[in-house]
Amino acid sequence: MQEKFTDIADAARERMGGLLLAVTIAAAAVFLSEHYGAPQMLFALLIGMAFNFLSSEEKTKPGIDFAARTALRVGVALLGIRLSLSDIVANGWLPVAAIIAFVVITILGGILISRLAGRSVDFGLLTGGAVAICGASAALAISSILAKSERLERDTLFTVVSVTTLSTIAMVLYPVLFAALGLDESQTGFLIGATVHDVAQVVGAGYSVSDVAGDMATLTKLQRVALLPVVLLCIIAFSRRGSGAAVGLPWFLVVFVILMAINSFGVVPAIAQSWMSDASRWLLVIAISALGVKTSLKDMFAVGPRQAAIIVGETLLLLTMAVSFVLMVM
Repeated sequence: MQEKFTDIADAARERMGGLLLAVTIAAAAVFLSEHYGAPQMLFALLIGMAFNFLSSEEKTKPGIDFAARTALRVGVALLGIRLSLSDIVANGWLPVAAIIAFVVITILGGILISRLAGRSVDFGLLTGGAVAICGASAALAISSILAKSERLERDTLFTVVSVTTLSTIAMVLYPVLFAALGLDESQTGFLIGATVHDVAQVVGAGYSVSDVAGDMATLTKLQRVALLPVVLLCIIAFSRRGSGAAVGLPWFLVVFVILMAINSFGVVPAIAQSWMSDASRWLLVIAISALGVKTSLKDMFAVGPRQAAIIVGETLLLLTMAVSFVLMVM
């Protein structure tokens, strides 16, 4: 028993330097976001990249790797506490069916666009899933179940930067666009929730229009987020197809679903739900900070404009489908 505690203590000491670095970067990102209004994830990523020279240092590498992997998975798992079954069906079944169709078509479209642009299916899954579901959080979750490689880390960081940037642009432009189309508050809220990538920007854009639009945007966005475990399961099943291996469920996906189910019964105290939601947000920012440290600016620019065009194409596909649905059905 004493040897086990000694091993745990040694592992903690080994990871402490890198963890403290990631936490410090995350705290700086949150502070800057709260005072200057830019997305936390983007600040965390950019500040982390400034410390890339520490990514291979013996004193920081184990902790950085731990934060990029374990903190990420725990953060994704805790996202489930923000959801409930009532959120999913709050707007009726027709909008739910439309959201499911948007997600499926956007991901399949992302794979097609990626292949046409000379990139892999995995890149299409990563970018298409991020655009279709919940931006940076979805990108991190999908990345965690894809085959590990140095290119995957670079693609993940590129995807996070791209969807966060596009979300910020959409937060400003989409309310103006939807107003120009003559849509009412409910329709505008649905479109914001169905098309803007990141949750924070959805909330910002929705409530900048009105409380009605903000509530509708938030509920619609939660419906997209609720599809994350389903998409992860499909990716796992697809990647194992024909291999003869059983489909294993990642523990963080199981916890995500369990927390969503528990929250659906309304037995989680509001203060506990708030703490777990805040913990999820902090862990994801810490994970992004660590991923930023592991990625150099040179590697980011090496991705090229063709990859940016893939994410823009996926974004326009999602926007076109959602606007068409609202104009013809709602």
